Amino acid sequence: MLFAPSRLPLQRFPPSRLRLRLLVPCSPMAFTLAILRPSAPAPLAGHRARVAAPATARVAPSYRSRYSSARVSLGSELAVGADALFADYKPSTAFLFPGQGAQTVGMGAEAQSVPAAAKLFSQANDILGYDLLDLCTNGPKEKLDSTVISQPAIYVTSLAAVEVLRARDGGEDVINSVDVTCGLSLGEYTALAFAGAFSFEDGLKLVKLRGEAMQDASDAANSAMVSVIGLDSEKVQELCDAANEEVDEKERVQIANFLCPGNYAVSGGVKGIEVVEAKAKSFKARMTVRLAVAGAFHTSFMQPAVSRLESALATTEIRTPRIPVISNVDAQPHSDPDTIKQILARQVTSPVQWETTVKTLMGKGLERSYELGPGKVIAGVLKRINKGASIENISA
Repeated sequence: MLFAPSRLPLQRFPPSRLRLRLLVPCSPMAFTLAILRPSAPAPLAGHRARVAAPATARVAPSYRSRYSSARVSLGSELAVGADALFADYKPSTAFLFPGQGAQTVGMGAEAQSVPAAAKLFSQANDILGYDLLDLCTNGPKEKLDSTVISQPAIYVTSLAAVEVLRARDGGEDVINSVDVTCGLSLGEYTALAFAGAFSFEDGLKLVKLRGEAMQDASDAANSAMVSVIGLDSEKVQELCDAANEEVDEKERVQIANFLCPGNYAVSGGVKGIEVVEAKAKSFKARMTVRLAVAGAFHTSFMQPAVSRLESALATTEIRTPRIPVISNVDAQPHSDPDTIKQILARQVTSPVQWETTVKTLMGKGLERSYELGPGKVIAGVLKRINKGASIENISA
């Protein structure tokens, strides 16, 4: 089914199905500009969640490694409204993490001058079974651009950028001021790691499997993605509808990434994508750019990857994030670990609601943002949505 942003249904999980183990002090309150190119960490010392613990909560913090969240066990569990912990979040400072397409040969080099950042690459080598740093810094580009390599590379480099920032004067204060985070597609995993929902190691294992599963799903179907430039989302939807009238159901297309005004990515069968490209000018699109990705990401073409992700997520310890992490699926923060697992499994087949995410953050009063990782994809998108947005790039 095809959706424009105004018609996108948001799945709601009945409170009776959700159970939350509170892990931080809290209350029960609540492809990018890079797609135009052809072709993260744990509890932070001194950081406190900006919500108060419910009167019934008995907290006993047990701090783990830098990239594991501050674990707080409770003597009681909340079943009602378990996923609404961050419903009334008020953002002031955000960390934003890039997704696939932001990778570039040479990334990760700066991080080697910061021991904590360099250590992440060393840990990654043991988990991945190959020299990630060498691929990041030396390429070849074709290999770095592959889905199975680029996703772990961006995840590790983005979290290394956090350590690069931490090592700067005042960097720790900036990190401790962050009260909301999110990431573009893959970047959601980086954001969850930064927010302490899972450890650096567990996150990297998930990202590794995600890249492999998405690559395998792409290999099993003749699919593609194209960026449509110069149209609003309703016109792009009309373009997709027109293309779908001319192709078989298995070749159908849909908007896969609501990136920013005038830039929306369409995914689907190759024949459907070709029709989109052929018809774009008649719909007054400025241009189309075929994306250098393995297949039709964020559509049902990725369905074969879902079961593999579900299996991996089922055995992964996921905790309540210490700050809100905004989901790509519904542009909302989720606090219940089981719900987060469901959302991550759905993410590979669901359109990315990035434009709605950014507009929501701005509307809630976001004052400043930091893009952490390779490239300046996120900064460009924010400026397209709000020219006055304050954002700084922290690379590694």
